[in-house]
Amino acid sequence: MSKQFSEYNRFNLSDVNKEILEKWDKEGIFQKSLEIRTGAPSFVFYEGPPSANGMPGIHHVMARSVKDIFCRYKTMKGFLVNRKAGWDTHGLPVELAVEKKLGITKEDIGKKITVEEYNDACRKEVMKYTGEWENLTRIMGYWVDMNDPYITYDNRYIETLWFLLKELYNKGYLYKGYTIQPYSPAAGTGLSTHELNMPGAYRDVKDTTCVAQFKIKSPKPEMSQFGEAFFLAWTTTPWTLPSNTALAVGPEITYVAVQSYNPYTGNKITTVMAQSLVFSMFNEKAKDIALEDYKVGDKLIPYKIVGEWKGKDLAGMEYEQLIPWVNPGEGAFKVLAGDFVTTEDGTGIVHIAPTFGADDARVAKANNVPALLLLDKDENQRPMVDLTGKYFNLEDLDSSFVNDNVNVELYKEYAGRYVKNEYDDTLPADATTLDIDLCVMLKQQNRAFKIERHVHNYPHCWRTDKPVLYYPLDSWFIRTTACRERLIELNKTINWKPESTGTGRFGKWLENLQDWNLSRSRYWGTPLPIWRTEDGKEEKCIGSMKELYAEMQKAVDAGVMKEIPWTGFEVGNLDKANYEKIDLHRPYVDDIILVSDSGQPMTREKDLIDVWFDSGAMPFAQVFYPNISEDEFSKVYPADFIAEGVDQTRGWFFTLHAISTMFKDSISFKNVVSNGLVLDKNGQKMSKRLGNAIDPFETIDKYGSDPLRWYMITNASPWDNLKFDIEGVEEVRRKFFGTLYNTYSFFALYANVDNFSFKEDLIPVSERPEIDRWVISLLNTLVKDVDEYYNTYEPTKAGRAISDFVNDNLSNWYVRLNRKRFWGGEMTKDKLSAYQTLYTCLETIAKLMAPISPFYADKLFCDLIVVTEHEKVASVHLSDFPTSDASVVDKNLEERMQIAQDISSAVLALRRKTNIKVRQPLTQIMIPVLNDQQGKDLDAVRELILNEVNVKELKHVNNAAGILVKKVKPDFKKLGPRYGKIMKQLAAEVQGMSQEAIATFEKEEKYTFDIDGQAATIELADVEIISEDIPGWLVANAGKLTVALDVTITDDLRKEGIARELVNRIQNIRKSSGLEITDRINIKLTDLEQIRETVSEYNNYIASQVLADKIELLESVDGQNIDMDDYILQISVEKV
Repeated sequence: MSKQFSEYNRFNLSDVNKEILEKWDKEGIFQKSLEIRTGAPSFVFYEGPPSANGMPGIHHVMARSVKDIFCRYKTMKGFLVNRKAGWDTHGLPVELAVEKKLGITKEDIGKKITVEEYNDACRKEVMKYTGEWENLTRIMGYWVDMNDPYITYDNRYIETLWFLLKELYNKGYLYKGYTIQPYSPAAGTGLSTHELNMPGAYRDVKDTTCVAQFKIKSPKPEMSQFGEAFFLAWTTTPWTLPSNTALAVGPEITYVAVQSYNPYTGNKITTVMAQSLVFSMFNEKAKDIALEDYKVGDKLIPYKIVGEWKGKDLAGMEYEQLIPWVNPGEGAFKVLAGDFVTTEDGTGIVHIAPTFGADDARVAKANNVPALLLLDKDENQRPMVDLTGKYFNLEDLDSSFVNDNVNVELYKEYAGRYVKNEYDDTLPADATTLDIDLCVMLKQQNRAFKIERHVHNYPHCWRTDKPVLYYPLDSWFIRTTACRERLIELNKTINWKPESTGTGRFGKWLENLQDWNLSRSRYWGTPLPIWRTEDGKEEKCIGSMKELYAEMQKAVDAGVMKEIPWTGFEVGNLDKANYEKIDLHRPYVDDIILVSDSGQPMTREKDLIDVWFDSGAMPFAQVFYPNISEDEFSKVYPADFIAEGVDQTRGWFFTLHAISTMFKDSISFKNVVSNGLVLDKNGQKMSKRLGNAIDPFETIDKYGSDPLRWYMITNASPWDNLKFDIEGVEEVRRKFFGTLYNTYSFFALYANVDNFSFKEDLIPVSERPEIDRWVISLLNTLVKDVDEYYNTYEPTKAGRAISDFVNDNLSNWYVRLNRKRFWGGEMTKDKLSAYQTLYTCLETIAKLMAPISPFYADKLFCDLIVVTEHEKVASVHLSDFPTSDASVVDKNLEERMQIAQDISSAVLALRRKTNIKVRQPLTQIMIPVLNDQQGKDLDAVRELILNEVNVKELKHVNNAAGILVKKVKPDFKKLGPRYGKIMKQLAAEVQGMSQEAIATFEKEEKYTFDIDGQAATIELADVEIISEDIPGWLVANAGKLTVALDVTITDDLRKEGIARELVNRIQNIRKSSGLEITDRINIKLTDLEQIRETVSEYNNYIASQVLADKIELLESVDGQNIDMDDYILQISVEKV
């Protein structure tokens, strides 16, 4: 006896998941998928390295599914797809986690804990959740080599980073600068502009703002006739006001002097501000009130404009220091002209604090205006705010400087205050901010004109979620602006999915590119390989261990180092064990002192490099470049495909592109899928705090990986945000996988009865029945489409096409219409054709779906080929992707069958509308046709439709006029943009079309109106054509056709309907009783008036359908009670 197809009592995809995983592990299927492609063309994939110090989430399932899909697809297409995993092991996420765990801050490192101890803790922390990551990777079916990953803290990896930095240094791309940069006090380090542009970094906050009054020293005559004269300047950061050293005006902006009263003190004042912004400071309703009529407390404060000047006429004027805490030195407190000043908001006069703004620093330097700087205990010049985000404490400053330059009595009240409450974890949520206290002080001193809460967009640290400051720092930069045009040019050659990310989010970013701030003032990361003399005049950039070893030898020879600290290290030996004898991290690398060409000691610059450089360099560092031949390197560079979340657009995607362009003048990836966010079902960001996070481990354990992956991929395109609803996973499991499983179960049940194993000769497709030729044609069209979708990185379209085929065409149409061909009897050619056709569909579907749902695809495929031995492979993932056979594709046949499906769907919908069951036969369907071809197409599928919808006759008539009444409803969304001004008249004309005009419109598929002399053409896609019901009939539209159904039920039709209903109920009893499909039965029915005539007339029909030898009507029956809607019937079924 031949092998049998496996049959199952239950369908549990979680169990399938576990079973297939065990098989993959036991048989080494992933490794085999690589081995069978040895020597084949490579498809190069780069894995963006995750950090294992955090738990993986549901969004990682999405990201990793996208990667896995295309790697599996390309493997099945015949490519060798090596997939090297990676771990991102440096940077803020690790350090902040360690500090939280140890209960320390950055300032404690080197004091409460040594750098060595701290970095040891980081090394352990970074791999904290490696097991969970590896487990999720395994159970979700993401094939990637986790046994030999690249690890960014590996000294060999770091050596490549140093090599790349040396290359950039030699090209003049690496330089040191003292500039105002984004700085995160909470993280204790500067940030690059791409970090500052991560999604969600800029957010709306409500802060206290202040329009401050800067007292003019020598006011112009018009300014000195009514109280004291002030420049008005607005700031959203009042904490920067003590550091003010200048004001800026627009040279061509018109400014005015306005006489009025201070709204808080009632003092007479004359204010200077931009003319166009007067009404933002003064109420226009008060313009006609005389100044002398004002009384303190009046809501309307009078004002009077008394002078007018261009900004350039005010340049050079001096004013008194607003908050005289610290003396900044000569040249401060004057008005400057700056082209960056606008009148979009504020007063048109900009407060300049050179230590806290790049524009401020630039304009102050150009005009020889000093920045307000303090001197700390180590005699370093510092801004008023320290690196933790608070005003310097007096005890932390140089005592001589304090004596000479600080007004201690005024400053001491505010010393040590954090400029943002978020920096001080000890403060209660409702604590008063420094901004408020400073504004109150100015208000009391008659130096505040307007204080209010204001919503503005403010940058936050991507890792701490706390506000960023702009701060003067010594930093090393990569001169990315030098190759901006080349970066833009090469970006245009990359295939971005979606394209809008490449041209928009990424492309616009490149157009506005700034130099890359490389420095990070932290401890755990890749050290900057630059050594400098104390005076900074000599420096060396180290690019390899060989070079560093030679430089250390020079230092030993020169006496600046006692010995080379690398005991047992062999230069040139790339073995992991050899490189583990050294450590290039701090503090060890800081102990290396080199010697300059002039004989001076050189110490390493204490900075680390941006962690994004680590990951962006992975194409080179993962193979320890340049310790690899260019020929070998060309096999793994550039990548054919990468994929990560949209938040990597200005992270990993950018650094990959930048490093590759600057070093190799090449792209590093050809195709990129930028995933959207995974949100909760309400569109909210998932988080443990909100309680809406989905646990990926629990979800996979309950549902299996396949429905989760299928849901995430088919619900929305990967680059669109996904509103994740667990009910959607269940729906996919039931509707798609359940339908496919039931289709296989149907096939296996009857194939086993008939001992079908595909050993018979293959019946040529041309000799098969039309229904078989149709589904084979559709299957090959599907193969062509899905292949194209995968190849163009459109997995959603691929999944939806497969799902539609399985649900709508294979199960709901082909199998349902052909059930009888599989039932009973000998293996005729027709039955064999049905088996071969259905088998081919199932095997092909298993291959098509394998990239998205690897587990059940493998299960289904192997359940099929183990019997047929069509292929001698252990897994679907070792098989080739199907190829489309154009010779069996019949588009006319597909279109005809689509007509049959559309008409059947419309008729069934009409039945549901009137609660007429499908088992109740009806008399006829009438369909008006637009041309002869439509009539021929209908004739070809006439019997199919009639059998499907249980109607006796189908008529098509050439002219609908007089039979059906139609109306045309315009689609305003489509027509409105085209015919805006005449849309109202056009809509009236469309809705008033005659039946003849509608018939012409349907035939020609377009119609032109004359609206006030303007031609307005509409197409079928622009409207909805509605048919009205006629007496005794129901009407519906089916694509381009109109369907009319006669719903009159005669007595004969009613009896036939009852017969069909009895067959259905008896078949259900057979099934629930556990009878085999070949068992013969005897039937006893209650002798009721409602069924008596039916059983008599349709006795033979009922018996043949249910395999009954005898049907009896008895007054009393000991059987099952069956609800026949309006009466109860007892039915007894006994096996013969």
